[in-house]
Amino acid sequence: MTVRTDKEIIILGIETSCDETSAAVLINGRDLRSHVISSQIITHQKYGGVVPEIASREHSLHFQPVVQQALDEAQMSFSDLSAIAVTYGPGLVGSLLVGVSGAKAMAYAAGIPLIGINHLEAHIYANFLEHHDLEFPLLALLVSGGHTHLILLEDHGQYKVLGLTRDDAAGEALDKVARTLGLGYPGGPQIQRIALKGDPHSFQFPRAMLEPDSLDFSFSGMKSAVLNTLNTAKMRGEELSVPDVAASFQQAVIDVLVRKALMGIRLTKVKTLLLAGGVAANALLRETLNQTLSERGIRLVYPSPIYCTDNGAMIATAGYYHYLREDYAPWTLNAVPGLSLR
Repeated sequence: MTVRTDKEIIILGIETSCDETSAAVLINGRDLRSHVISSQIITHQKYGGVVPEIASREHSLHFQPVVQQALDEAQMSFSDLSAIAVTYGPGLVGSLLVGVSGAKAMAYAAGIPLIGINHLEAHIYANFLEHHDLEFPLLALLVSGGHTHLILLEDHGQYKVLGLTRDDAAGEALDKVARTLGLGYPGGPQIQRIALKGDPHSFQFPRAMLEPDSLDFSFSGMKSAVLNTLNTAKMRGEELSVPDVAASFQQAVIDVLVRKALMGIRLTKVKTLLLAGGVAANALLRETLNQTLSERGIRLVYPSPIYCTDNGAMIATAGYYHYLREDYAPWTLNAVPGLSLR
């Protein structure tokens, strides 16, 4: 295996953990030369969510064209690359296997390092792509369809999970409530859209905070409260305002996220909070955190919306910092659908 020693570090990042096939070429951790995303949203919309078998088949169809397009747009070939970084978990096992198998084959054939990337880590590193002045320690609030975490970053590669969801993730709860309200998939953006027409104070849904000093999250009870409210109204023949229900539930979720973030900041005494994951694109969450944290002298950092959802650019960015540490994966790298962040 050869490792480049010149100043240009060129990483090809590949993401196939769920329903986006994505690849990106990144130079020196900052210069994004190409970024290609093939989304399966339309394919899965009629099912109300991602169908794993269909997702893996779609990845198989689009993997090679997406990678080639990323290289073409960057005007590069495999011989120009320093390493290939790929998501190996967590995610859907079939989807992950497409990316891992393809990345292993390409890296081996090119004689360059293979870098395995934790999908959760990559979401956090989307912030490093656009913000180059971040200083450790940092606190990350990671909010996505499958995960809700509070993570302390002491340095590159040094993480401490302070809190995580005990049941539904915030994004998962938003998706389920959206489906019940008939808003379609993906649910988070639909909730945000319809909530603009509603009153967030119409319904007092619970805010689950768990034990007084716990940084863990719980959204299952909040979701159930919405479903019970809807079922009760249906049995009584009452018609509830969908925008009001959506706005009230969105507000409840955001209230919990903000309060837990503040608890984490008080505990760690950090000066910067990183917001990451698909739900990080939620405008009200950003606005509420911005206002709350600025009053306390805390900086809030978040990626552009396109880097909040699953994408190859965040994989390449995380891969760059792994490369600097010479943290490479063995050729036995395999998909780990239940991978945790350590």
